Parts: sequence; C-alpha cells; structure tokens
Amino acid sequence: MTLYLASASPRRREILKAAGVPFIVLPACADETPLPGEAHRACVARLARAKAEAVWAQVLEEPGAAVLAADTAVILGEVMLGKPLDPTDAERMLAAISGKTHTVVTSFCVITSATVLEGSVTTAVTVRSLKRGEIEAYVATGDPLDKAGAYAIQGPMGAVLVESLEGSYSNVIGLPLREVLEALRELGVHAS
Repeated sequence: MTLYLASASPRRREILKAAGVPFIVLPACADETPLPGEAHRACVARLARAKAEAVWAQVLEEPGAAVLAADTAVILGEVMLGKPLDPTDAERMLAAISGKTHTVVTSFCVITSATVLEGSVTTAVTVRSLKRGEIEAYVATGDPLDKAGAYAIQGPMGAVLVESLEGSYSNVIGLPLREVLEALRELGVHAS
C-alpha cells in the first residue's frame, strides 16, 4: 500500500519518518477558513477530511493507495489561535497563552478505496508565565511565525515555554502518532 501524506508540514513528515512509516508527500489544497458559527473541534475534523478527500481525488485510481491528512488547532477558551499574521500578532498570542492552559486538537483522516478512518486527539498544555522580554526574544528567532498558537513545543526555545502537558506530545507538534499508527495498522500500512 502506498501512503500519501496530504500535508506540507515538515513536522508531520518528521513524525512519520521517525516512526518508520513510508509515505509520499502530496500536499492538499483546501480552504481552511472556518464556517460561520462552526465549533472549533468540528472545524478541525472537517478540514482534516477535506484535505484527505482533495488528495484522494488525485490518487483514487492508484491500486493500494491510502491518504493521511490532519489538521491542528490551538484553542484558548473560546478562541482558536491560528498561525500569527506577523511578529506583533505572535507576541499577542504568546502573551495570551502566558500562565494559562490551552488545548491542542488534532483531527486526522485516512482514506483508502475500502474505508475512511477518522480520529481526534486533545492535549492540554500549560504555558508558564512569560516575561515580555522572553516573548520578544522568542519571536525574534522567527520560530513562532509559522506555528499555530505562535510556539513550537519541539523547538529548544518553545519547549521551555511549556510548564506541563497532559496528553499526547506528538499531537502538540501536529500529529497524534499512537492513534495515527493504530489507524494505519488497521488499514494494513505498517512502519518499516
């Protein structure tokens, strides 16, 4: 079976590669705008499926093809924090999550000719209280500018922002590995 990863995320690629899962990257083109009144968790699940379906439409004629897609959101209270628009927006997001617990929700979807498997994983992340200078120094590295919630837990500077984590670490990076591997095994895709 050939697994297509419907994502341009280098973090998702790194997670799958480290797990020994063979795959081909085929990024999805999907509108990621939330629908009016759409709940955050429903939005993440819808986007994961839309990305998988977009790539599935490209490979459905290929025997033994499977498509994996995911979408991740950082949620603080009732607000979904996407990728910052610029350094000022990144500083605003980091100040907002400072000293608070937020949730990271990743939904994934795997499509084959026989089935569609979907799942969602939530992780609670508590960020320690950050000083303004720490926020500015972190933003100046450029690391938070392409990350939902304006931080990367896997990076050396981003990791020190986190006080505690309850749930899947790989989920916070962008792919809940244990759950995804279970879904792939169920479909006959195995790590090498």
